[in-house]
Amino acid sequence: MLPIAPAGAVLQAGRLLRRNRTVVAGAPGRRIARQGVTMLRFVARIAFGLALASPAFAQGPGEIKVLIAFDPSDSEGLVVNPTAIATSLGSVAGRPVKVVKSDDLGNAMRATRTGEFDVYIAPPHVAASALAHGYDIVGTTARDEPYVLVARPGVRSPADLKGGKIYLTQQDSVGTYIARGMLNESGQSLKVFQDVMYRKTSGAGLLALSAGIVDATVAKRSDVEAWSRQNPGKGGPLLTSKPVPGGMTVAVKRTLADPARGKLVAWFESPGAYVGGIGRVAYRPESASYEYVAGLGHFTPGQLPGTTRVSAAEVDELIRKGAVFIDVRSEKEFKERRVKGAQWIPYVEKSLKDVAFDPAADDFSGLARLDPAKPVIFACNGAECWKSYKASKVAVAKGFKTVYWFRGGLPEWVARGMPVEGGA
Repeated sequence: MLPIAPAGAVLQAGRLLRRNRTVVAGAPGRRIARQGVTMLRFVARIAFGLALASPAFAQGPGEIKVLIAFDPSDSEGLVVNPTAIATSLGSVAGRPVKVVKSDDLGNAMRATRTGEFDVYIAPPHVAASALAHGYDIVGTTARDEPYVLVARPGVRSPADLKGGKIYLTQQDSVGTYIARGMLNESGQSLKVFQDVMYRKTSGAGLLALSAGIVDATVAKRSDVEAWSRQNPGKGGPLLTSKPVPGGMTVAVKRTLADPARGKLVAWFESPGAYVGGIGRVAYRPESASYEYVAGLGHFTPGQLPGTTRVSAAEVDELIRKGAVFIDVRSEKEFKERRVKGAQWIPYVEKSLKDVAFDPAADDFSGLARLDPAKPVIFACNGAECWKSYKASKVAVAKGFKTVYWFRGGLPEWVARGMPVEGGA
């Protein structure tokens, strides 16, 4: 079968990686280990893709495809039996079911965008992506719980961690995803750290912090509270997320045909339903919890140093007082609809959507047309649009004296009933 060879390659890459970590020490050793991790992840993705493309996984008539995506730092994947789960779900749906089990959460999130599977049983950030791409959340196996960024004593803000070390689980894990989002909200990024230690053991981060090996880590609030009681004075909470859906979430494609869809949803929601190795889908989180998780992955920070963040009402007042309103979206978007009286200076974005973005990769040459001494407002398509954030930050760096960042942008303006123009 095609998937067997890639799986063997993954195991061999893992053995090589472990040998590299054992034999080589120091900075060169860390580079080799990181290269080993990159190779392992690359091979794993090839295996995942080949598994989907193989005859063994080709979808037959009426066949339902299920992906169980698990975090390697958690225990779910160790005891999951895809064959047994396929048999169980098949008897419920009255149709053949094929189950794929994977710990490549990056590929799992990408698969949600293309609708490759009918059902996902996955961590909350994968489920959040599914919710945004044609799936409904059925429930989850654990209660909502916040995550906490914990830091060594003396750290009062994320900026104080500059040049330090942080312990995180694998790069696509929910803990790392939440950590990245919390730092982003605070106006920082993982680039503030000199060393980001990615490992597969979730609880070891707090142990490393108490031993002074790292300066920060991320964990669930209940774990942090228990650790704090046992290790007083070793560190404290720095940032806390909103509640995040716990355990594994079940998401079902909206277009999966009935009666199979209805039968599966009803079974997952029933008190006696149990997914082997995963548990009961006993909790029903609000969709807002998943929307929050999804937003952490790509929303702009809440604040931008050197600027003043303003609301639609404040923007209206500033325009009346003579501030220049700059729309940095594409020309097509600007022509279709815009804030009445807005000027168009596009921010051509090629850099990463990150607080540590590289302005040299982007084109905002039109900024030179503005007077740095006059108040200016930058806006685009809302909190998830990075162009206005980047434009505001570049303007501050170029010496503009008074910069206003309208984070809510056109969506907030329209929602407040403010005047617009453009279009037919």
